[in-house]
Amino acid sequence: ITAGGRILHLVYACFNSISIFRYKSSVMRWIVVFAIAVVFALGHAQKLVFEENFDSLDLKIWKHELTMGGGGNWEFEWYTNNRSNSYVRDGVLFLKATLTANAIGDANVQDGFTMDIWGSEYNGVCTGNQFYSCLSTSGNGNIINAIQSARLRTAESFKFKYGKLEVRAKLPRGDWLWPAIWLLAAENQYGFWPA
Repeated sequence: ITAGGRILHLVYACFNSISIFRYKSSVMRWIVVFAIAVVFALGHAQKLVFEENFDSLDLKIWKHELTMGGGGNWEFEWYTNNRSNSYVRDGVLFLKATLTANAIGDANVQDGFTMDIWGSEYNGVCTGNQFYSCLSTSGNGNIINAIQSARLRTAESFKFKYGKLEVRAKLPRGDWLWPAIWLLAAENQYGFWPA
């Protein structure tokens, strides 16, 4: 409605300055302007701009974050781009937690192992080094993030300014789980994190 108000004001300002648009009554002018604005707004209001039915996992749209940084909350997981942690089946996107020990061994998680996820290929490069998240060494009280999962985003492939978003999701419950669906700004012009 806010956008519609701006359209209404813009249309009124434009028609008010055109000399052939001379209704004697300002009420009549507003009725005509309102009708034009409604027609314009309705023509644009119901346009579908993005739909994802997860027939496949389109990696051009869905970018994986690769990090062990914990998102500023010291979450104890390692976000991967691995089909054991993110995959599509029967039109459903699955994000599945697995144990890091299954990939590198329990001893390596706890002592004497360096996990380097800086990567050298496009789909394997660490996406965020906050909180020492691209290189981690176990030992001396530090352990490598014990859980692997996936974090996907469309920030580089799709964004919209105004609209309606519908999401159907089944979120898991249990220990070590913090499922989340975030709608964040593409740029940080509003601040780094919504508060």
